[in-house]
Amino acid sequence: MPKVIFIIEHGEERVIEAPIGLSILEIAHQHEIDLEGACEGSLACATCHVIVDEEFYDKLAEPSEAEEDMLDLAFGLTHTSRLGCQIIITEELDGIRVRLPSATRNINI
Repeated sequence: MPKVIFIIEHGEERVIEAPIGLSILEIAHQHEIDLEGACEGSLACATCHVIVDEEFYDKLAEPSEAEEDMLDLAFGLTHTSRLGCQIIITEELDGIRVRLPSATRNINI
């Protein structure tokens, strides 16, 4: 089973075995990792914003226009920012490292 490495407060790492086909957001919720996801993965907020390690960012599918619009609202946006609800685990993503930002911003549109 692929592994997802969550980098949480103070650089602490949590390594989680992740079933193929689940999103980063779903995996975080199953393992009580503090990734909000206020819209429950419906692509209507930016509270599941994560920062993907550079080596895995290019392995992800291009973000949709809707995801890019939501990312514009994210706190602490970087060039490797994505929404956790839009990253679906595959074998190719085994070992993916995602950093949780220090804060989130929930702006309803």
